[in-house]
Amino acid sequence: MNPLVRYEVQDGIAVITIDNPPVNALSPGVPEGLAESVASANADDSVKAIVVIGAGRTFIAGADIKELEFAAWGQPAKLPALHELLAAIEDSPKPVVMALHGTTFGGGLEVAMSGHYRVASRSGAMGQPEVNLGIIPGAEGTQRLPRLVGVEKAIEMCVTGKPITAPDALACGLIDSITDGDLLKAAKAFARDAGAPVKTRARNGKLGSPDANAPLYANGRALAAKVRRGALAPLKAVEAIEAAVALPFAEGCKRERELFAECVASDQARALIHVFFAERGVAKIPGVGKDTPVRPLERVAIIGAGTMGGGIAMACANAGISVLLRDTEQAAIDRGIETIRKNYDVSVKRGRFTPEGVAERMARIHPQLDYAGFDSADAIIEAAFENMAIKKQIFAEIDAIASPACILGTNTSTLSIDEIASVTKRPESVVGLHFFSPANVMRLVEIVRGKATSNEVLASAMAFAKKLNKVGVVAGNCPGFIGNRMMFPYMYAAQFLVEEGATPEQVDKALTNFGMAMGIFAVDDMAGIDVAWRVRKELGHDVPKPGERKPMVQDRLFEMGRYGQKTGRGWYLYGDDRKPSPDPEVTALIRKMAADANIPQRTFTDSEIIERTIYALINEGARILEEGYALRAADIDTIYINGYGFPARLGGPMMFADQTGLAKIAASVTPPAPLLARLAAEGKTFREYDQEHA
Repeated sequence: MNPLVRYEVQDGIAVITIDNPPVNALSPGVPEGLAESVASANADDSVKAIVVIGAGRTFIAGADIKELEFAAWGQPAKLPALHELLAAIEDSPKPVVMALHGTTFGGGLEVAMSGHYRVASRSGAMGQPEVNLGIIPGAEGTQRLPRLVGVEKAIEMCVTGKPITAPDALACGLIDSITDGDLLKAAKAFARDAGAPVKTRARNGKLGSPDANAPLYANGRALAAKVRRGALAPLKAVEAIEAAVALPFAEGCKRERELFAECVASDQARALIHVFFAERGVAKIPGVGKDTPVRPLERVAIIGAGTMGGGIAMACANAGISVLLRDTEQAAIDRGIETIRKNYDVSVKRGRFTPEGVAERMARIHPQLDYAGFDSADAIIEAAFENMAIKKQIFAEIDAIASPACILGTNTSTLSIDEIASVTKRPESVVGLHFFSPANVMRLVEIVRGKATSNEVLASAMAFAKKLNKVGVVAGNCPGFIGNRMMFPYMYAAQFLVEEGATPEQVDKALTNFGMAMGIFAVDDMAGIDVAWRVRKELGHDVPKPGERKPMVQDRLFEMGRYGQKTGRGWYLYGDDRKPSPDPEVTALIRKMAADANIPQRTFTDSEIIERTIYALINEGARILEEGYALRAADIDTIYINGYGFPARLGGPMMFADQTGLAKIAASVTPPAPLLARLAAEGKTFREYDQEHA
């Protein structure tokens, strides 16, 4: 008996149950067990039909990603050879009904589409998310999907990688029936009445013709450029779907396999598979095991109703957490609540929430001007201005009223957790919870561990981030932690470039062409030049060390009151739409300041701009890693992809460094970080460094 696939006959129906916890992945043994069970059912005259179902919480959620990682790095992999299995299922003379619940993704959906019929639980979801890993469906998904849902819908699903709900799947033809009750019972009933098998590969009615579909292919490529800028896999997915229309089924499958092989061997697939495992690896914290107690966080108090405090309140309310939102002035509270309401209104217009859902969320947020109820909060999060004196005052106040089990979190983006904790009698309860703006949208939370932060508080903070559907990454307590500490040399390198002859718009265009979500000067204007000025003052960055170069122009912009988007003027000019446009006044200011400082002027290529800025970012990341403020290079990648808009298709700055070559980067920065120089000399990578220190 195959322990991963159970077989039994119930009232003339062969029930094949996949039981490979936790997600019934197509690990070795599962395809073999399915094939054996289908053969057994077809050999049994008492069996009239077949139902395939998953045990536990889901049908087949996809392939074994670990095997994909091996394949992407050219190592021996045990990728399942599904084509014979799918043919055996589809060629069964007895009807095969796939019973789908949970998440039927990737290879799981490809198996499901080889069946003759599909019945799903109403709460189920289906999708082809392979592009998230830099690949395309490789087990006939691009050939069967358009035959069931049509070319346009298949392109949308394969290019975006987004799942669809069971009702949507029924509407487009991916499934044949939905049940609100017992799935197995419904699938067996459907199987009894199913009639003759209908092969998916024979359903050509929705394919259309190459000429008629030309606009759909063009739209698919435009969609890929919009939602996955610079990505290879979405374009290959469109090409594979084109093959489904232009070629007979067997030849289309062959072309799909060729395109899949191209993708899986690409740098982008390696990078995106790295991102997948990096996000899951951040939960591994030395000394904090699965048995570490986690405190319940059902009631959270937040201090500060501004942009960050309001965003954190929304993130909590969205997760079903009750929120006390405090500020010192009624006007500030009113502005904060109005901003929250407007943000929710936008979500309703976009169809993300219903008005009823928004009303429930708003009811969880309780604005107030005092500390009433803070003594019963499970966590208190300070989200005040980035000023040490203010933060210490607040922590002294909440230390006096918070319950003994309460977690005291600060949303500081740069300041010392230890200094903030020093004014409390419970430094072990203090932790950094650095959310990213807008906090209700951005996935990252930098969880900053002070020297006294307890393992229990750290584990609870990680669980809190997960409950908010965010990625929590542990950072050590140094100025700027991981993300913002790396931002300084990145930002300075960009400002040095404009002092030497580049323009802000040229630098930003090179960075966005590289794949960054925003250029660094646009980021500075969005965050606020006044904010950057205050942070540099707090950290002492405004006082150069002997022989150290500091950029000049940002300070002058601050003195001129050019704070960025909020004032309509910063590095750029802004209209009512808040879109940046170059400002000749800034260009003239830069050139004059450079001339006064005798800085030679020259032109720069985009590649030079990337090397100066991104390499500076990587170099500082190497310092942080060596000093132990980041547990892994992969953690740095996770932070920069989820918090700073680094392109996932490049794997994050440290993965990008590996693929570029550490020797090249070490030769381009002055001085190179000791770890970078050492790894480059040894011919090693940051990935290997992580593996050696796991």
